[in-house]
Amino acid sequence: MAEDRESAGNDYEDIISLERPVSRTHPPMDRADRAAQFSPFAALTGFEDALRETGRLTDFRRELDEDEIQILDEKLREIRERIREHPRAAVTYFKPDGKKDGGAYVTVEGNVKRLDIVEGNLIMEDGTRISVREIAELKTDEEIF
Repeated sequence: MAEDRESAGNDYEDIISLERPVSRTHPPMDRADRAAQFSPFAALTGFEDALRETGRLTDFRRELDEDEIQILDEKLREIRERIREHPRAAVTYFKPDGKKDGGAYVTVEGNVKRLDIVEGNLIMEDGTRISVREIAELKTDEEIF
């Protein structure tokens, strides 16, 4: 057995001092490309994005009670009466998420350009269209300042 160990250590002595062979047809690969062969890769493409999306929290739309609906109707009526003045308002509304259930509550502050009763939209001067059904809170200019 001692002979086996001695010969095992000398297996490559005959080639260890030889120069590395160079191909006549293929140019040598540069170090960056050689290193890239051994770099890690994403076996599950998109997995990290899917995990991030699953972990992203969304809110659920809450229903307004009768008193809140009445207050909102009064404020919308006030805005409709003053629409020529482009009254200032702060609108908090529910914006549904395009990718999953729920959404987020967004607050926009600015001047109201139009109240489209047919489509049920409040249109701000910056072009933001807000569905009246999604409004959670509406503050008029007297309440903002």
